[in-house]
Amino acid sequence: MKKTYLAVALSLLTLATACRNEQKQAETTTTSTSASAPESTPPPAPDWARNATIYEVNTRQFSPEGNFKAVEAQLPRLKELGVDIIWLMPIYPISQKNKKGTLGSPYAVADYKAVNPAYGTLADFKALVTRAHALGLRVILDWVPNHTGWDHVWTQQHPDWYTLVNGKMIAPIDPKTNKPTDWTDVVDLNYDNPDMRRGMIEAMQYWIKECDIDGYRCDVAGFVPNDFWAELRPQLDKIKPVFMLAEWEDEPDHFKSCFNMNYGWSMHTMMKAVAKGARTADKIDSLRLANQKRFPAWYYQMLFTQNHDENSWNGTLAESFGPAANALIVLSSTLEGMPLVYNGMESNLNKRLAFFEKDSIPWGNYSKNDFIKALLTLKHRNTALWNGPAGGKVVKIQTDHDDKVYAFYRQRDNDRVVVLLNLSNQPQEVRLNGSGFEGTYTEVFQHQPVTLQPAMSVAMKPWEYRVMTN
Repeated sequence: MKKTYLAVALSLLTLATACRNEQKQAETTTTSTSASAPESTPPPAPDWARNATIYEVNTRQFSPEGNFKAVEAQLPRLKELGVDIIWLMPIYPISQKNKKGTLGSPYAVADYKAVNPAYGTLADFKALVTRAHALGLRVILDWVPNHTGWDHVWTQQHPDWYTLVNGKMIAPIDPKTNKPTDWTDVVDLNYDNPDMRRGMIEAMQYWIKECDIDGYRCDVAGFVPNDFWAELRPQLDKIKPVFMLAEWEDEPDHFKSCFNMNYGWSMHTMMKAVAKGARTADKIDSLRLANQKRFPAWYYQMLFTQNHDENSWNGTLAESFGPAANALIVLSSTLEGMPLVYNGMESNLNKRLAFFEKDSIPWGNYSKNDFIKALLTLKHRNTALWNGPAGGKVVKIQTDHDDKVYAFYRQRDNDRVVVLLNLSNQPQEVRLNGSGFEGTYTEVFQHQPVTLQPAMSVAMKPWEYRVMTN
């Protein structure tokens, strides 16, 4: 969900609100240490996640029909592309009170245990999941745990489950800043209420029991106290092993309490800065080192160039990355992490999809399909690129132009991948220093044999990329 904060005087809020959010922030940042598993024990993860890739689907915009059946029809194509996890943006009925735009935001949920009738029926959704599983695909649902729409069924059944100020429900407050958000179409839930927590857990169990989904992507996961995530995870795993993705990066203990993967927001920001010439290629190493220091050893992130927030609010792939786009898709597909394909990327989506209105993806001729398929197929086949501890660590290949060229290899057992990226708008001729990368490879995109040797020179065009596998 887009995070923009209103400059509203906090004097409008009562002391009760401030106290509640101070407690919520404290729980988010401190209680996780005691509530979560020991650092040597990561949350459980399904075996299929070891080399998985992920694809985001906006059901409303994915087809002219905008329904589950249209998504189901495209599952064989996505399987062929190399996708493993289908992440569906929220599929629930959308709140009508205080909604934004004509159709409202999918993140303003009116009922956690129902489907948006515009998308089809519960039977239609079950059919989608069944078809996905038959193809070897997994399905995770977007979950919005911090707030609901203003006319969610709970607002009438359980008004005490919400944050109340002078007896009235309020839009969410950022627990770290205590400043109001501009999410005027949603209302804040109160995690101090144990009954609400039990209701949330039961609602999340429902979709696993009823529809056999495989996990959740959790919206603004850092707004929810981390001890709730530690409470939730075993209750889901009792039903089946699930995969959990946090839309958050600033809480390292998420990797101990519940989540298998979080958002690589800082890497996304770094890649955009490199594309615009505001950062040099070697700054990627500084970021990677910082992440290794703050996260547990088993961490990995979802790496992306586009998602629904970036596309709708900040720019298309071309707007954000320009001629660097393909090189940075390669980087996000070969670093230690799981690559995200945003719906439409395989057709080189060149428009910002409207968020609150109907705005179908213009699919065109799938011009990026082969490019993306080559990267996802390599990730499946070469264990060096597998996720987290299942894959090989990045080993930098030093060059005489490290500020312009990012070169590295990853190795797991006998599998190795070498990646050379000219992350500048000028041609470069670089010398590959050190050792460990030498050998005979096949270039993934050109399908040509390549021999690499220490001290050899390589000429690269602006934004050129080379990916070599043994």
